[in-house]
Amino acid sequence: MKKWIVFCLSLMLALSLVACGNSSGDDGDAAADGGEGDGNTQKNITLRVAWWGSQTRHDSTLEVIKMYEEENPNVKIESEFTGFDGYWEKMSAQAAGNNLPDVMQQNFGEYLTQYADKELLADMNEFVDDGTIDLSQFDELIVDSGVVDGKLLGIPLGMNAYAAMYDPEMIESAGAELPDMDWTWDDFKDIAGKVAETYDYGSGAIDDGIRNGFDYFSRQRGQAIFNDDGTGLGYEDDVLIDYWNLLLELQDEGITPPPDVALEHQDVENSLLAHGKAAFQFRWSNQGVAIASSAGKDLKMATVPGGPEAMFVKPAMFFSISETSDKKEEAAKFINFFVNNVEAQRAQKLDRGVPPSSVVRDEMRSEVSTMDQEIFEYVDYILENGSPIDKSYPVEAAEVFVLMEEFNERVLYKELAPEDAAKQFREQAEALISK
Repeated sequence: MKKWIVFCLSLMLALSLVACGNSSGDDGDAAADGGEGDGNTQKNITLRVAWWGSQTRHDSTLEVIKMYEEENPNVKIESEFTGFDGYWEKMSAQAAGNNLPDVMQQNFGEYLTQYADKELLADMNEFVDDGTIDLSQFDELIVDSGVVDGKLLGIPLGMNAYAAMYDPEMIESAGAELPDMDWTWDDFKDIAGKVAETYDYGSGAIDDGIRNGFDYFSRQRGQAIFNDDGTGLGYEDDVLIDYWNLLLELQDEGITPPPDVALEHQDVENSLLAHGKAAFQFRWSNQGVAIASSAGKDLKMATVPGGPEAMFVKPAMFFSISETSDKKEEAAKFINFFVNNVEAQRAQKLDRGVPPSSVVRDEMRSEVSTMDQEIFEYVDYILENGSPIDKSYPVEAAEVFVLMEEFNERVLYKELAPEDAAKQFREQAEALISK
């Protein structure tokens, strides 16, 4: 938690420094490394591309980069990659130094909002309009997730949907019925409660914190974490109180683990479901393969209890082009290759989620594993039956989510009553947003 606080503060500080820096976009090394200024597309070009992820993602991304360089021998790509925690600190430092990479992996929500607010990202609409980036086979809702104030700032690299992953064998062995896509929280308590009588727990934690679970819970009540214009919180306090009471009830009845046990099993491969100690785990769909691999069996997916209407498909992540890049056209060509080339998508093995192009999905559908097929079908179902993602994130959203996690921890450890926590969180969160 301290690491997150330091990160958020350093990010906000570094981004604020950008406003005082040189924003001319001039790159003194353009002539040396092969900028596009002379219009000669065969001139040697060097692109910097940055992303976060696991070693598996690093390896697959480097494979795609090699493929692109082989098809474009005049282009050399310098790769910058790290884990998630260090990535944003590194990018904020580069932003403060006016030295962001040409292409950077970007995240939906608070991060995209912050970078958009500081005008650090290029509008890619022009490259879509001239055909450099082909989004004709992308679902409109997933494309819109990368749009801020009419500017296309992020191209989705994959699609994700939050899911209740489950082991059907464990549920049936406990004498419970399998869930369907229209199940309720009462259904969940009934099914997971029976599983908990046979195994350690019925389910892992509903979330690896609070943000994702409460996001869906509030949407099921017709509300949202933030209001429509991002100037404050968008839900009534009784919604958050009800959610915390639900988590405490599940915890007290032994259906979900206490917070210290949940923390021990936070990593995907070390989840209670992967270890056969619980039948359910709530995770993003692209993590299904890793959990199934650790469990040694294929798993199934259901919506978050409450039905599909509040569900949404989320961009797993984006590629964005920095506003200061003098190689925007070549950066756009690389992004287009990354998302639309079938071989490039095969190399990634769904690590960044289900391919956003329907053409690529259809090409790959018959060749993926059984678990991958489950993910494809689940994301297709949410695309058809879900609703648009909420986009009204204030610039201070990162700080708000850190604060929410702090209060969630205090509630689950029973240091603070839900009613008091909801009131105090609102006061402090809206003070942050109104800065």
